[in-house]
Amino acid sequence: MRTEIRGATNQAPPLVGHNIVTADRALVEAVTRHASADVVEDLVEVGADAGTAEAREHGMLANRYGPEVVTVDRFGNRVDEVRFHPSYHWLMERAVGHGLAARPWEQQEAGAPYAHVRRAAGFMAWSHTEPGHGCPISMTYAAVPALRADDAIAKEWTPLLASTAYDPGVRLASTKRGALAGMGMTEKQGGSDVRTNVTEARPTSVDGEYTLHGHKWFTSAPMNDVFLLLAQAPGGLTCFVVPRVLADGTRNQLDVVRLKDKLGNRSNASSELELDGTVAQRLGDEGRGVRTIIEMVAATRLDCVLGSTSLMRRALNEATWHASHRSAFGSLLVDKPLMQNVLADLAVETEAATALAMRLAAAVDGIADPHEVALRRIALPLSKFWVCKRTPGVVAEALECLGGNGYVEESGLPLLYREAPLNSVWEGSGNVNALDVLRALGREPEVLDAWITEVGRARGGDARLDRAVDDTLALLGSLMGEPDRLEVSARRLAGQMAAVLQGSLLVRFAPPEVADLFCASRLGSSYDGTFGALEGGDLRAVVERATPVV
Repeated sequence: MRTEIRGATNQAPPLVGHNIVTADRALVEAVTRHASADVVEDLVEVGADAGTAEAREHGMLANRYGPEVVTVDRFGNRVDEVRFHPSYHWLMERAVGHGLAARPWEQQEAGAPYAHVRRAAGFMAWSHTEPGHGCPISMTYAAVPALRADDAIAKEWTPLLASTAYDPGVRLASTKRGALAGMGMTEKQGGSDVRTNVTEARPTSVDGEYTLHGHKWFTSAPMNDVFLLLAQAPGGLTCFVVPRVLADGTRNQLDVVRLKDKLGNRSNASSELELDGTVAQRLGDEGRGVRTIIEMVAATRLDCVLGSTSLMRRALNEATWHASHRSAFGSLLVDKPLMQNVLADLAVETEAATALAMRLAAAVDGIADPHEVALRRIALPLSKFWVCKRTPGVVAEALECLGGNGYVEESGLPLLYREAPLNSVWEGSGNVNALDVLRALGREPEVLDAWITEVGRARGGDARLDRAVDDTLALLGSLMGEPDRLEVSARRLAGQMAAVLQGSLLVRFAPPEVADLFCASRLGSSYDGTFGALEGGDLRAVVERATPVV
């Protein structure tokens, strides 16, 4: 009797031992569409590593035992180091080793046609292990296009940032096999309003060299090797390159005040920094700081979309896997009509996010094409706003599919739930990105042309989509004619433009059952945002498509 009581029945086995890449049919199809089957094959290794029980365990441990700041050593010397659990280093070593940091920029310069699509898919897959360590990986990836504002600086740092060798520790960068980058934009008094920054940059007698004096309110990964910071120079807000260790081997003045106690993202060290005589090198011209660093912001926004999509997919995997193995009221949960409706709805949302995220990555690969450049400009803030906003609801609904089991830490869903709001906050909140959409539309007429061209490629494929395109253009026209309504309607416009763009991609490329459900719900008149309220459609086929095979 005791054995029977202690035994567990009707429980789903752990979702491990599968390939995160090849198990995701929507991702495989997107990579093949925007790149090639060879790129999919190249991603098999990272997908296999990400799906192991070992990777899952390291992800849990890296969050359970978060980073700690050490301000002084045993002798009282200021060191300002951050120490991590070994699991964090395990994850970082493999993320860098799989080329998920800055390697694509060198590959692209060498003529590789699909470097950013490959990296985007790999980043999405590897983020299934644990999302927090993706922050330093993302910043390292994003730093390179900003560093190109100065050829000499770019040549100094890019090879180290693009390395596939993870080499932690506070040492002179030139002695390391690889380096990581970070950035510091926001301050206490301004947040997203970086033009109100008060950190002062004082020129020295050395050309292009300054000392920084002030604070940074959010600087993730303060143990990294180099940082891009904004500060007020005599000529206005300027971007600076700040090495962790100076050329003579001494540590730069970067005082870690504290690590932020965050809702989620526990494995990642987000800090407050004090700067007092911190040596910095000007990047770009004085007064052009925002314009210089904006390329870094664009790249990190892409990773916010990729990271949110990964959270959706990981949560969906857990939900469909559980429902396929758990019985209730006489049959498997996955065979229950209402559960099928919920799972299919989550699957449609996730596939739409995947299609849009990978389209953005393809636009980065097509940087020489004016259409791709313009589409990237408008689609990035649209996607950052929409996909990141949708993620918390998807994760919460997926958690609920597991019932009480989903609410306990061992399931992994609480970790995803705490993480879900983050990408909507980082790199510009929802309002910041919605207003950036308006800014792009108002200043760069080519971006609207790019959006119209892109969604127009699906014209005639679905009447509901065609109507939604027309309605969106009508809304835009009415708002442009009434400036008083424009800002207050920015979110409505951004959401509508993003959903239409997703719908056009699904109509063109997704299976008919997926595209039909998306257009009927997201672009229909009766949709209220509640998951599991789909009407009609081949729900079983959509769920089967989304269920991982181990």
